[in-house]
Amino acid sequence: MSHVENELSSQPECWKRAAELAVHHKDALPAPGERVAIVGCGTSLFMAQAAAALREGAGQGETDAFAASEYPAGRSYDRVVALTRSGTTTEVLELLARVRGGARTTAITADPETPVMRAADDVVVMEFADEESVVQTRFATTALTLLRAHLGRHTEQAVADARTALAEPLPEGLVGRDQFTFLGRGWTVGLAQEAALKMREASLSWTEAYPAMEYRHGPISISTDNTATWMFGEAPDGLAEQVRATGAQWVAGRLDPLAELVRAQRLAVAVAAARGLDPDRPRHLTRSVILDGS
Repeated sequence: MSHVENELSSQPECWKRAAELAVHHKDALPAPGERVAIVGCGTSLFMAQAAAALREGAGQGETDAFAASEYPAGRSYDRVVALTRSGTTTEVLELLARVRGGARTTAITADPETPVMRAADDVVVMEFADEESVVQTRFATTALTLLRAHLGRHTEQAVADARTALAEPLPEGLVGRDQFTFLGRGWTVGLAQEAALKMREASLSWTEAYPAMEYRHGPISISTDNTATWMFGEAPDGLAEQVRATGAQWVAGRLDPLAELVRAQRLAVAVAAARGLDPDRPRHLTRSVILDGS
């Protein structure tokens, strides 16, 4: 069994621990009313997008999400939250150094022996969610669960649904598709983007992601009988029927959206296996991006 398979299978227990951790680190996480930016790179960016939408939806305050390299220099925030599994990503460390003193900074990481421990004002360490695989699974969803629990939006049902996502077989015929599209609404748009990234990283699949209402504004034209279109959360009225009319396979999001992401992670690993690929060692990728400062 690959590292990524072992790691994605541990997510229900990781989520339970993250929910407990949120209680003990509430002062390190954004307070109601703070103006907040959440930043990350790659997978962490998409978790940041989901967390930002959740926080605003909970009425906790204005919250933006950015790639660490695209943080707007002229904008003012009360707190900047950085998601970084490795704690070594160049863009994240440079940003934390740049904003420190102007905004309170919080890092959520998996490794307590990395530079981010000194770069941020507050740090939440989730060593239990660290990973050996290059492809992120449990750290990403556990970081989002930490923030979700902090907002009071995490439930035991999400954990139960994650167990269901791990136990149930994938929809019949899904692994054999050639093209995959993931759709979301609100906070699940970030989850759809992350599902697409997992498919590209692990299985080299042609994969796209969109806000569900935008899918009809052009992207649906790519759908054929070799396409699978997967919805995270409740679908807009009539969309499933429109997708099926193209010949594509429609996959409804029946579970908690974060548990649906677990199902998509399993799909990425299954497609990789079917294509003879190693999901632990995706092409051209490393566990952390550390740029040469020369």
